[in-house]
Amino acid sequence: MNAPVAPEIAELEEQERRLTLPRFTHDDAWALGTLLVELAREREAPVAIDIRRGGQQLFHAALPGSTPDNDAWIDRKRRVVERYGCSSLLVGSRFRAKGTTFEESSRLDPDTYAAHGGAFPITVTDTGVIGTVVVSGLPQVEDHKMVVEALEKFLGA
Repeated sequence: MNAPVAPEIAELEEQERRLTLPRFTHDDAWALGTLLVELAREREAPVAIDIRRGGQQLFHAALPGSTPDNDAWIDRKRRVVERYGCSSLLVGSRFRAKGTTFEESSRLDPDTYAAHGGAFPITVTDTGVIGTVVVSGLPQVEDHKMVVEALEKFLGA
């Protein structure tokens, strides 16, 4: 079976524009996190889920089959969103579109940063990026798609 193909850069950028929230509270983090857990359980996905606002972790779950390695991937992907202000998949796709890779050209430590799909910015209207939502445990495009699907459901989009 072939790995899923990553969306085009324009589609990834459109997702970020469309998936902007009017606000993001502690209760919103709980609702989004439990929605992601429900999606993952329905699919028996062995993922870990992390939601942060600023430097504070507001939600974390590790489902059956996930490992401590997933938490390390969460941290590396989250740092990419915090640094670039856009999804980790979009960052990696932009490097590939230039004929290189994030690891070759970013000048960032790959043990600290990973431009692999699954980390998405939490963006609040008229405020900007205020946090991250991250899934780790599936192939990178599937991690990304799960986050997008949850945000769409959360927003009723």
